[in-house]
Amino acid sequence: MANIHSEITAVTDRIIENSKVRRREYLALIEAEREAGSDRSQLGCTNLAHAYAGTDDQREELKAGNRMNIGIVSAYNDMLSAHAVYYRYPEMIKLWAREAGATAQVRRRRASNV
Repeated sequence: MANIHSEITAVTDRIIENSKVRRREYLALIEAEREAGSDRSQLGCTNLAHAYAGTDDQREELKAGNRMNIGIVSAYNDMLSAHAVYYRYPEMIKLWAREAGATAQVRRRRASNV
């Protein structure tokens, strides 16, 4: 592996250090939510319809209401060949989620033409 420029290393280290407390808080929140479980029966039918609309073969798992559902937001632009290395990531994440007993849905964010 090529040597990383010292300035990049310094910036990366600062980001890691400055985010430790917030990351720890975030991970604690995620763990608490995981332990509490999900109760989709409390969602209104409109929200349930939106949750199910983005699924394909995972609807039955979502209906059970007791699985974690991971939202994947991607700004991947399949029109740019330079980004081609990322096009399989959402499917890989969905597969990992399924293996972990969760579901995952992908939302592709469209780039602005501005």
